[in-house]
Amino acid sequence: MNISEFISTLPGSILKGNNIKMPDNVIRRMFNLACLDARDIFYDLGCGNSDAIYIASTEYKVKKAIGVEKSKTAVREIVGKTQKLKNVKVVINDIRRMDISDGNVFLFLSNDDRIIQKMIRKFSSELKFGSKIISIWSPPGLIMPDKIDFPFFVSSTPFKFAVSIEEQIKVVYGQKCLDFTAAWMLGDKYLESLEVVPSQYKRFLNILYAMIIWINAWKMKVSCEDEIPPPVESYLGILRTFFNIDMSSLIEH
Repeated sequence: MNISEFISTLPGSILKGNNIKMPDNVIRRMFNLACLDARDIFYDLGCGNSDAIYIASTEYKVKKAIGVEKSKTAVREIVGKTQKLKNVKVVINDIRRMDISDGNVFLFLSNDDRIIQKMIRKFSSELKFGSKIISIWSPPGLIMPDKIDFPFFVSSTPFKFAVSIEEQIKVVYGQKCLDFTAAWMLGDKYLESLEVVPSQYKRFLNILYAMIIWINAWKMKVSCEDEIPPPVESYLGILRTFFNIDMSSLIEH
C-alpha cells in the first residue's frame, strides 16, 4: 500500500490525537522550559484528556488553569479529576473562537495548518506582551522560537518571524539544511522525548519518522543532498518489502 493508504488504516483517534495521553514527565519538561509558575494563567488549547491543567494547578500552583476542547466526551476523565480544584476550568469551545486574552502561557499542539495560521493571528492580536506558546516538533508557522529543548519549543509575543524556512531551520536545528543523518537523529530524539513508544516498535517508527522528515525537507528544497541518498533508497525498500508501505510517491524526482 502507498503511504496515504497506510495512514487511512490508522484509527481516527490517532490521526486526530484523541485519547492519546502525554506522559506526566513530558508535560513537566515543557512546563519547565516555559518556566511556568504561580504567577501564570495557563491554557491548554485542545486539551482532550491531557493532565496538563491538573499538573499546572497542583504542582506549579498557577493562578488559573483552563482547558479548552471542542469535544465534550474527550474531556470526561480530566473534568472528573479536576472538579474539586478551584483554579481549574474546562471549557467546551473552539479555540479559534475562545477569548484567551487573560492567559499568558499556552500549550498549543495542533498540526492543522489552517488552525495554526488562525491561531498565530489570534495570538498576535489578543495576547499581552511576553505571553508564551509551548509547541512540539516545531514552532507554529514560521515563528522564531525563544527557547528550544527539542522537540519542545517556547515562542514569546511579540513573535519574530523567519523570512524563509531555511532561516527557521537554521535557528531550530543549527544548520540551514537537513541531511538524512540529521533526520534520523531528530526522529530518534522525538520518539525518546515523548516516552510513549514501546521499545519493540521504536525501530520501525524511527525509520518512518526519519523518512517523513527527510522527504519533507527534500520537497521543501531544504535537504542537504542534491540527489536521493543511498540510505533513503534502502529504507524505501525496507518499508516496501517488509512492511508493505510504499513512500516512493512522496518523492518527486
